[in-house]
Amino acid sequence: MPASLMMALATLLFATMGVCVKLASAEYSSGEIVMYRGLVGVSLVGGLVLARRLSLRTAVPAMHFWRGLSGVVALSLWFYAIGKLPLPTAMTLNYMSSVWMALFLIGGAVMLGGRQVDGRLVASVLVGFLGVALVLRPSMQQDQAWYGLVGLLSGMLSAMAYLQVTALGRAGEPEYRIVFYFSCGGAVAGALINGVQQWGQPQAWHAHSPRGLALLLAVGLLATAAQLLMTAAYRKGRTLVNASLQYLGIVFSCLYGVWIFQERLDPAAILGMLLIVGAGLAATLLRARSLSSDSPQSTTES
Repeated sequence: MPASLMMALATLLFATMGVCVKLASAEYSSGEIVMYRGLVGVSLVGGLVLARRLSLRTAVPAMHFWRGLSGVVALSLWFYAIGKLPLPTAMTLNYMSSVWMALFLIGGAVMLGGRQVDGRLVASVLVGFLGVALVLRPSMQQDQAWYGLVGLLSGMLSAMAYLQVTALGRAGEPEYRIVFYFSCGGAVAGALINGVQQWGQPQAWHAHSPRGLALLLAVGLLATAAQLLMTAAYRKGRTLVNASLQYLGIVFSCLYGVWIFQERLDPAAILGMLLIVGAGLAATLLRARSLSSDSPQSTTES
């Protein structure tokens, strides 16, 4: 399968996963959804490992731990935001990760006193945050500012997770091993997060219904398949092409929002999404040019 097709399919699966998360949020806490998503991922990748007699032994367990920590927290915050915000808004805020990585690059250059910061990179970051302000404006009017900030934070932590995934790839870790240990971390952390969320409640774990079980299974299957597809696409294809196609996820989520949830976006929010997409693409291109082979590139979902 061509890398471009794998990336487009991955974004469709992630957007569909977002629909399932939003529907499941009516029956489960975000911690429970993260936990079950991790359990499904562990089962799928574990089965693949057994079937192909692959190895899960790693020489860099600490790197997997830190990648898992940032990724699982980002995922938990994102799922929480999806349950409380319009689907396109929550998806768009998570796609701010490219802009956050550009901001990390600028901060690192300033702190280390290294190469001069590219003014175009600074401009792309500013445009990205202008887009965020426009996207969040309707949410703030509806007293949803807190959930918007949670979604924004999920994008920042996703950027940190992407950088750690890149480092793991350079250390020789295959994608199945990265996904497996991330899923393990999700299963454990999701259970802990749910314990905190449901502290003092008479029933910490929600009872299952056929619909709820189907949604949880769908979240895990869609997320794991999308992760593997996106990782393969970044390994095989061109970074800028993949980064461009990645933003199809916003388009798919907008279509789903209108079709399933009857959500409507005002012109300002649409303009904000376009600014975020443009800023993300510009930041990706400028990072690639300024850092060449040392540029951090995202390879999987947080």
